[in-house]
Amino acid sequence: MSPSSVRPTQFGRIYAPDEAWLAKQPPEPILEPDLPIVDTHHHLWERPDHRYLLHEFLDDVHTGHNVVATVFVECHAMYRATGPEEMRPVGQTEFVTGMAAMSASGAYGPTRVAAGIVGFADLTLGDRVAPVLEAHVRAGGGRFRGVRHSGAWDASPIIGNSQTAHGLHLFRQSDFRAGLRRLAALGLTFDAWTFHPQLGDIVELARAVPEASIVVGHCGGPLGYGPYAGKRDEVFAAWKPAIAELARCPNVVMKLGGMMMRLAASDYRTLPAPPTSAELAAHWRPYIETCIEQFGATRCMFESNFPVDKMGIGWAPLWNALKLTAAGASAGEKLAMFSGTARRVYQLD
Repeated sequence: MSPSSVRPTQFGRIYAPDEAWLAKQPPEPILEPDLPIVDTHHHLWERPDHRYLLHEFLDDVHTGHNVVATVFVECHAMYRATGPEEMRPVGQTEFVTGMAAMSASGAYGPTRVAAGIVGFADLTLGDRVAPVLEAHVRAGGGRFRGVRHSGAWDASPIIGNSQTAHGLHLFRQSDFRAGLRRLAALGLTFDAWTFHPQLGDIVELARAVPEASIVVGHCGGPLGYGPYAGKRDEVFAAWKPAIAELARCPNVVMKLGGMMMRLAASDYRTLPAPPTSAELAAHWRPYIETCIEQFGATRCMFESNFPVDKMGIGWAPLWNALKLTAAGASAGEKLAMFSGTARRVYQLD
């Protein structure tokens, strides 16, 4: 069933990508095909309705762009079925380490898939999270780089909150901050995911734990559906100064992209064909350009958010769109945003 024959998109929910619909977009020439890319945010999983493991991911990667390495980010995949609750997410790191080892063999091409692994650990354990983090490091085979403990929460039931956020201000909790300090002491990063009204909490967190290396996902999570529908200008006016304040925190970097599901700029499930790269770039450019202006190229890095964003566009046109949003940058700035910043922040070399 094609998106044009189903009801409008229920944003904030994950669907299996419709390959037949994606194929309706004519192939585009690859822009800047030699530019090295580190995809800083993708998932691997096997869900009842969708398999996206190494082979499926590489089918996307091998469509023209020069993807040299990737960073896997937690998605509640392959947790252990038994054992202490707090240790079960280590199973995800074990699983991804296996995928990474397959990729590192060279049998599947030159891309180093999951060269960095960002897993999950419950930072509200405070000091008690230390053995969990140490278990992740051991399981990661030298690839474990950090934790994402999402705080994305909104009072509206339409939005669809992160399953690890049980209220508005997770990042303000003293136990969470104690856990973050344990994470930072091990030299690991923290991937922060909130919605745009919560960006002030990340600012407070960055200032309270200045030793932490904080990576903000998806351009800071601007929302465009539910109670935010039809309020694009109002949302942007609230989001932009929050981004500027966040950029004043030297221990914060920004991921550019990943807005298909939350910005809700187009109702992709009702479109007869996916958007072109130029169309997607037009939707996302104000947010990406603002982030680049505020953070600078050495504190920005691009992401695919696949397979989540595959619900709305294919791999090749997505990276074309991201390249279009960076068209005004110098060659050195592009090198930083598409690979250099990621190599430094996630210690990939």
